[in-house]
Amino acid sequence: MPARHRLSARTRVAVPALVLIPLVAAGSAPVAHAACGPRPDAAVRIVVAADGSGDATTAQEAVDLAPAHSAGRVEIVFEPGVYAGRVEVDAAHPNLSFVGGTGDPHDVVLTDDRAAGTPKPGGGTWGTTGSATVTVKGAGFRARGVTFENAFDEAAHPEFGGHQAVAVKTAADKVVFDDVRFLGNQDTLYLDSPSATTPARVYVHDSYIEGDVDFVFGRATAVVDDSTIRALPRDSDPSGYVLAPSTSREFERGFLLIDSRIVSDAPAGSYYLGRPWHPSSAPDNDPRVVVRDTTLGAFLKEDPWTTMSGYDWNEGSAAEYDNHGAGAVVNEHRPQLSDAQAADHEIEDYLSGSDGWSPQR
Repeated sequence: MPARHRLSARTRVAVPALVLIPLVAAGSAPVAHAACGPRPDAAVRIVVAADGSGDATTAQEAVDLAPAHSAGRVEIVFEPGVYAGRVEVDAAHPNLSFVGGTGDPHDVVLTDDRAAGTPKPGGGTWGTTGSATVTVKGAGFRARGVTFENAFDEAAHPEFGGHQAVAVKTAADKVVFDDVRFLGNQDTLYLDSPSATTPARVYVHDSYIEGDVDFVFGRATAVVDDSTIRALPRDSDPSGYVLAPSTSREFERGFLLIDSRIVSDAPAGSYYLGRPWHPSSAPDNDPRVVVRDTTLGAFLKEDPWTTMSGYDWNEGSAAEYDNHGAGAVVNEHRPQLSDAQAADHEIEDYLSGSDGWSPQR
């Protein structure tokens, strides 16, 4: 894997001592209940420590310990360390939080190294969805202060038919990532919904995302806010593609990238900003994306929107507004929102829904 870009140092937050009280939910194993802690809305708190000093030693073990169908917040706190292995937060575990115990996402890394083309035990391969290090199906999931990594080594496996290697796949509503890192190459961050007729909202804030091919992609209604996206260089032309939304025709909104930074060491004019993904199961979908108030580097092509598998953008489906930096060229091939149109593409327009959800506040 290429050398990782390190975010600026952040103030570390010490986790206070806890009074642990056994809590048993119906049909579940005992877990730790925090009488005090950093999140007052957390009814249940589970500590993960690789050395065995916590309630669990792996992320999946902690998820399995959590009470099912909890109406209250269940906080899984990770002691510093590298935690290897696939993790699934299933739909029966809503309202889970993954929290780094120090507050610095560099200190807690959830990692795996399989790709779409990695052979599965018993035959076949994992496929893109199966490659995910962490899969989130539980509504209301939150994460802060952790790193999600797919460490698949493309160069070591040229024989594989698929190098897609997902760090996180979401397929749930009201998901929040705050101050986290997503590390990978192709297909790093897969923001999906449960089905083509079931919308799902995702909010990514103050985070870091890196990859090289279609590495922020999917069907969800998703906002990436005040975050850094690093496009890794590849020895190819084009060098890569940043965004690949696959918005369902049933959904009003696709991706919104706002107040962020897209950076890269790739050569000038070598990267596409985005292309529309039409999966074979949804050829008539309507991929949509708005990039606004964001710094764009010179590595982007002057005509940054391109086709994918023969599909072009529908009129009005890819647009920009008030971007800046060397890559923020305005020309006839780059649709720009008017001030009036931009007023309809604020964070709340994408996330509020019918229930007034506002994780950005």
